[in-house]
Amino acid sequence: MQVYEGLEIATNKVTDGECRGVPHHLLGVVPDPLADFTAADFCRHASFLTESILARDRLPIVAGGSNSFVEALVNHDVDFRSRYEFCFLWVDVALPVLYAFISDRVDRMVRAGLVEEVRAVFDPTDRDYTRGIRRAIGVPELDEYFRSGNRSAALLEAAIEQIKENTCILACRQLKKIQRLNSQWNWSMHRVDATEVFLRRSGSAESDEIWEELVSGPSTAIVDQFLHRELDLVSTAMAVEEITAAVGIPLPAMAAAGLTR
Repeated sequence: MQVYEGLEIATNKVTDGECRGVPHHLLGVVPDPLADFTAADFCRHASFLTESILARDRLPIVAGGSNSFVEALVNHDVDFRSRYEFCFLWVDVALPVLYAFISDRVDRMVRAGLVEEVRAVFDPTDRDYTRGIRRAIGVPELDEYFRSGNRSAALLEAAIEQIKENTCILACRQLKKIQRLNSQWNWSMHRVDATEVFLRRSGSAESDEIWEELVSGPSTAIVDQFLHRELDLVSTAMAVEEITAAVGIPLPAMAAAGLTR
């Protein structure tokens, strides 16, 4: 949903402050709210951006979002799979803790203007919530409240509870998909448990330290190890090419022995 223009609160787009100067891509790039942005569209854009980021000597990070899009990119896009190695980080949170966080987050979204944001795009002549950005959680749930003339506090409360419930259902579905992908496709996933961080969240310096200790620090170490392994493999491949050139052994024979990539 974040690829569509608008509904920044409902789709929970990252803010400029949260970006901290790091370029984020494919946010709000689809102006037509009813357009279909498919997995194939994502793969095409992501492949181009990955190439562009690497050309600037920067590290591309593909962030979910939609696990279906990520799966399409790294498992079904043969060209992408053949060109790149992947390091998968799974930041996990115990579901009861995550559900409590979701409830709190939806309340914060409402205070930030979620209802007013969705009201601005409400169309009383259209009950179809199966296309484009209208599928975003928070949009269909508020339909009946808007049709009541915004007068029913009970309908608003019910809509907010439905938003929370549907978001929890989505989170559970995403978790099951990650687990399926990990077992079905043998992805080498590194699970990082952020439960304690969410339990102790307060926005204080202490919570930042816990995030660094339990999530950011370990994740950085995992990626650093992965990148150094890749550099070692590249160096080995270059050395093998030099050796084969010196002794006249055909490179395919060395590749068959697993010495090149």
